[in-house]
Amino acid sequence: MTEKQDSYYSISRLSKGIFKDKGSKFLSFAYPVKEEGEIKEILAGIRKEFFDARHHCYAYRLGANKLIFRLNDDGEPSGTAGRPIFGQLISNDLTNILIVVVRYFGGILLGTSGLINAYKAAAADAISNAQIVEKFVYASYQITFGYPQMNQVMKIVKDYDLETTDQLFEMTSSLSLHVKLSQADVMVTKLMTIEGLNTKYLGTE
Repeated sequence: MTEKQDSYYSISRLSKGIFKDKGSKFLSFAYPVKEEGEIKEILAGIRKEFFDARHHCYAYRLGANKLIFRLNDDGEPSGTAGRPIFGQLISNDLTNILIVVVRYFGGILLGTSGLINAYKAAAADAISNAQIVEKFVYASYQITFGYPQMNQVMKIVKDYDLETTDQLFEMTSSLSLHVKLSQADVMVTKLMTIEGLNTKYLGTE
């Protein structure tokens, strides 16, 4: 993620897919996720629900910068399951997403190319059934200011269409601002022109 890149694509809700080949059945599940702890819970639930399946393979990618990821073949030959699933995340430019493909073995070996195609197709089907959404990275700030600065502050809030929370309007007022990352520098520069206003950076979300 470059400094000013503040949007990414993910999915809005759970979606499912399926692929069948020579008796083997590949059930795919795509989940919107935000952290690895959440992923562990989902995987535990999948393994419990489909306890009689031969394999539970998966891939995930996290963060707007797409730097956190993992692939797992779960006993399939190396590179035949997790990697083709992950390839679908890359080709569709998705992050904050987990795809799990559950395989029920049909008794006939598919070979390396057959497995790669099966896991790729199952993952692709889950994505094709998903609602892909654009999401934004926001920088959050807490500002404090006096009553005389109120109009200047609210003009900036309106000009940048900012989301505000934790508002407290008294002689010394405060509120939290949430701004798209690409607009943050310009907004902070504007705020700094207001005499007597203090700004505290709270992080990104």
